[in-house]
Amino acid sequence: MQNLQKITYPCSIDNSLQPAYQLLASGTSPRPLLVALHTWSGNYENGIERYVDLCRQKNWHLIYPNFRGPNNTPDACGSDLVTVDIGDAAIFMQKNFLVDPSRIYLSGGSGGGHATLLVAGRYPEIWAAASAWCPISDIAAWHRECLDTRHQGYADHIELACGGNPTTHAKAWSEALKRSPLTYLKNAANLPLDINTGIHDGHTGSVPISQAIHAYNLLANRDEQIAQQDIDWMLAEEKVPKHLRWLENDPAFGTYLVYLRKQSKRVRLTLFEGGHDLLIWPALDWLERQKKGQQPDWTPGKPNPTSASGNNELSR
Repeated sequence: MQNLQKITYPCSIDNSLQPAYQLLASGTSPRPLLVALHTWSGNYENGIERYVDLCRQKNWHLIYPNFRGPNNTPDACGSDLVTVDIGDAAIFMQKNFLVDPSRIYLSGGSGGGHATLLVAGRYPEIWAAASAWCPISDIAAWHRECLDTRHQGYADHIELACGGNPTTHAKAWSEALKRSPLTYLKNAANLPLDINTGIHDGHTGSVPISQAIHAYNLLANRDEQIAQQDIDWMLAEEKVPKHLRWLENDPAFGTYLVYLRKQSKRVRLTLFEGGHDLLIWPALDWLERQKKGQQPDWTPGKPNPTSASGNNELSR
C-alpha cells in the first residue's frame, strides 16, 4: 500500500481542482473505497488519522476531501459545491484506480455526519452504504438549539453560511432547508444507511440526539418510528426508556454499551453510551459487510482485535 498523499481532483460544478488526502490500496484487483468526511469546523487537514490505520489493515482505498472547508461560509455547509465535491471525489477514484464499484462507502461524524446524510440523499446511486455519526439533519433546528447557548458559535456559522438567521430571514430559511439532509433523505430509501449517536450528545456535545432520530424516522416505517414524546424524554434524561431499550449486544461497539437499536427497511439507528463520538471500528466493520445490489447486513459486528478505542470524541 502506498503512503498517504495530498492530491487535487477535478470538481465538475465549477471546473476547480479541490484538495484531498488519498491512500491507495495495494494489489492488482479492485478494492473497496471509503470516502471519509471531516468535521463541522475542520477541513481535510484534520481528522484523517481516524481512518488511515483501518483502511491500511483492510487494504481499502481512502479519499478524504476538503469539500470547501469549515462550515462557516456560503460555499461550505452543505452547498451544491460541497455535495458535488464529495460525489466527484468518488468518481475521481473510480476513474483512476482499481475501485470495486459495488463497495464504495461514505462515512463521517458531526459535520461529516451532516455531509454523509446530505450526500446520501442527493446522490444515493454512488454508494453501497453510508454510516453517519452524531449527524446534523436539520440546519434550522440546530441553529435554534445552539442559539444563546455555549454552542453559539455554530449558530453564528449557520448564519454566515445561510446569509442570516433562518428563523427571521426568508432567504436564510430557504438556504437552511437546501443544506439540510431531511430535505433529500427520502431519495436514500434504497441505500443501506447506519445512523449512530451517543446518548449524552447535546449535553456533553453540541448535537442533540433528536437530529439523528429524526433522520431515522424519515426513512422508517411509520410503526417503527420513535415517538416525539420518547424523543423529548431521552433528550431531557439522557437515557432510553425501558420500552425502547435494546437487550442484545453488538461486540463491535466494545465497551460502548448500545442502549437503543432500531432497524426499519434499509435504515438503522443506534444510541450508545457516549457523547459526540465517532467510533471508527463499528463504522467500518458494518460498511465492510455491505455490497451494492444486496440486502443490508444488520447482524451485530465483530470485536475490535486490537481492543483500542482510540480518540473517538470529535472536535467538531
